[in-house]
Order: sequence, then C-alpha cells, then structure tokens
Amino acid sequence: MFLTELFAQKKAVMSFEIFPPKPTSSIDVIYDTIDALAPLRPDYISVTYGAGGSASNATAEIASIIKKKYNINSLAHLTCLTSSKKEIDKTLTILKENGVANILALRGDKPKDHVEEVTAGDFKHASDLAEYINNNHHFCLGGACYPEGHPQAANLDMDIENLKRKVDSGVAFLITQLFFDNDSFYRFKEKVDKLGIKVPIEAGIMPITNRQQIERIIEMTNAKIPPKLYRILDKFEHNKEAVKDAGVAFATEQIIELLANDIDGIHIYTMNRPQVAKDLVRNLDSLFYAINK
Repeated sequence: MFLTELFAQKKAVMSFEIFPPKPTSSIDVIYDTIDALAPLRPDYISVTYGAGGSASNATAEIASIIKKKYNINSLAHLTCLTSSKKEIDKTLTILKENGVANILALRGDKPKDHVEEVTAGDFKHASDLAEYINNNHHFCLGGACYPEGHPQAANLDMDIENLKRKVDSGVAFLITQLFFDNDSFYRFKEKVDKLGIKVPIEAGIMPITNRQQIERIIEMTNAKIPPKLYRILDKFEHNKEAVKDAGVAFATEQIIELLANDIDGIHIYTMNRPQVAKDLVRNLDSLFYAINK
C-alpha cells in the first residue's frame, strides 16, 4: 500500500521509526524490537538508512520483513548526497525486489571524514532525489521537514521555500524532525499553509529517557528544549525509571494537544526501545480510536 492511501483513509496516523543494528551486531536484534512493536498496531514502521553490512540491503530486508511477516506497512529511508544515479537505481531495484513501495527521500548527512563540501554524486538536495525517483520509478515518496528550521538553513522561511520545492518534486507526505515545543510546530504549520503546501504532515515525537539524549539532540538539531522539560530532568535525572516515566508523560501531553489540533499523524522515534513505545501507546490508544472511528 502507498502511504498516501493510508493518510486518505485515517484522520490521524500513528507510526514508529526504528534503525538497523550496528555492523558489529546481529541483524536479528532488530527483529526482537519489531516483535515487541507489532502488537501495538502502528499504521506503518519506518526504517532508517544504514548499518548491517550493505546499508541499502539491510534497510530493504528489514522493511520487507515488516510488510511480509508482520503485515505492517513499511517506509524505507534513502539518502543521496554522495550517491550517483546508477547507485540510486541499484538501491531502488533492491527495494522494489523486496516489495518496498514507500521511500523517505533524504539528502543525508555529510560523511564525517569529508572536511570540504561534498561534490561527489548526482544529487545535492532531497528534492533532486525526489524528482529523479518520481520521473524514473514508481514509489510513494515521503520527505523530512523541520518545524524549527534545518540546522543549515539561513532561516525558517527559506527552509520552507526549499520544502515547497521538495513537495513540487514529488514528495507526497512529510515527517517532521523531532520537536518538544508544540507552538514551534503551529508557527511552522501556519507558514507551510500560507505557501500552499497541502500534503499530510506527521509530527515527529521522541520520548526523552535520559539527559544524554537531550545533549545529543541539541548538538544534532535545531530543537529547542522547553524550560519545563529541563526542570523535569533536573528533578529526576538520578533515577532512570523516574526519568523514563516523566519523559513518556511529557510526550503524552505533547501528543494529546497535537491530536486535539487535528494533526495528520504522530511519528514516534522509538530509538529501538519497545517498552517506551508501549507505555506511550497505552496512554494514547483510546484517543487514536476516538479520532479514527
């Protein structure tokens, strides 16, 4: 199923994101995670790009198993920054052979060993990848967006103009970078609407389970941490279980408000921690049922 059909059928979609294990770990580890997540009945599960030997093979294998074994829709991430068209064609062939119909078209991060600007490859932006796939292959394309602006964008308005180009290139739905301040999302959504971007937008939410997570997030993204969340961490950081419960409670409150404001869906960054996802879904199950009944 193309995920666009799913968004057309449901008022609010719920999805999870998982990532393949490191090359030094058995790929079987991820299937334990999927075994635990499958009973939560997500509308789809996305698989990030990387690890497990050949990145494309691992992502395709996991996305295929999610669909074929668990009968859950899957979304495979695909990055392009250092790839040639030939390499992208090969990866797309692998995905198609594995029955994967949905792709999250991403630029990808610059490799850590590249000091200078990356010039290798045929794609500079995710919009280039989306346009190429849309013109030469048959997949449903999703894309990423950034409520608080991409870290490399000059400002939010310019980032949203780039987002419009991505959608015009064939991206049919969007998933946001994680955020903790719903007001940031509402401001972003207002700007998106004014620019005429009409595709469904899922809100990316990550339940915080430890303080190190926050520090990594600040380093990697533009996500702003509300004082309320800092106070929670300051109060409970020395008790792992308390921090986990507080993080789930914060994410629950955030999602409830988003659902009350007619969000198209919630994309939960599980960090391959099924119990956190279970706790969150237990708090929200009746809300999704009430919205979609």
